[in-house]
Amino acid sequence: MLKIQLSIRIEKPFVSLVSKQWLRQAVKLTLVYTGISSPVELGLVIAGDETVHELNRSYRSVDSTTDVIAFALSERGAKAEPFVMPPDDVIHLGEVIISYPRAKRQAEEQHHHLERELALLVAHGVLHLLGYDHELPEQEQKMRAIEARVLDAIKTI
Repeated sequence: MLKIQLSIRIEKPFVSLVSKQWLRQAVKLTLVYTGISSPVELGLVIAGDETVHELNRSYRSVDSTTDVIAFALSERGAKAEPFVMPPDDVIHLGEVIISYPRAKRQAEEQHHHLERELALLVAHGVLHLLGYDHELPEQEQKMRAIEARVLDAIKTI
């Protein structure tokens, strides 16, 4: 059974608007569909545009908000070394930060539920923590396939 240490923080204006259970399911499904079986630890933050904008400006030198930012604790791309198990046998992935207002706008634009958009952004962010990228078409195809599986599975829950 997959062990996940997941810290979820939701900024005050959004606390009553987001289901932590939904977020946990999206994280778990993403990890399952990537084949992760080792214990993992990660953080997930649901924030406002201002917070995400500041993080994007400070850490990526992009002076605008975005829908999701992932801060991996180590690089896990194709050129990176395989996972190294720390002494506690837990893979420490990093943190995913999602803009609630941006997710809401995107859900409205796509004519689907906010929960679906949040699940998509969670999956996208977790995949980045695991080293997935979408710069090349074949990389993007892999990410989109996993995201689609997560969305298909979570809608039945």
